[in-house]
Amino acid sequence: MGKSVSADLRIRMVRGIASGKSRRAVAAQFEVAPSTAVRVQALYEATGSVAPAKQGRPQGSGKLGAYREAIVERVKAQPDITMPDLASWLETEHGVTADPSNLSKLLCKEGFTYKKNAAGIGERAL
Repeated sequence: MGKSVSADLRIRMVRGIASGKSRRAVAAQFEVAPSTAVRVQALYEATGSVAPAKQGRPQGSGKLGAYREAIVERVKAQPDITMPDLASWLETEHGVTADPSNLSKLLCKEGFTYKKNAAGIGERAL
């Protein structure tokens, strides 16, 4: 994902346009695409701010977001559950198919860890 143009540069573009320069001239001056100058000016006219919008997907909006609590409770109830078993449980109980790696990522974000001892037996901890 690309980085947004800095707030300082956005302000200078708006000031340049306000001083009478065209959007294309301001874009050439600051070495950005003309569409960037147009979008920054439109944002400023609409909101009065040049702050960039938040990038990325909102937290918890993915396919598993609605089932996060159920998954966490299931793992707390059965800490030694494997990811394929958790995926099959999720499909039978809630009708949602999920890759085991995505379930593992969700649990890592929730603070779960998986440690193996010297005998190779795993233990999930929160």
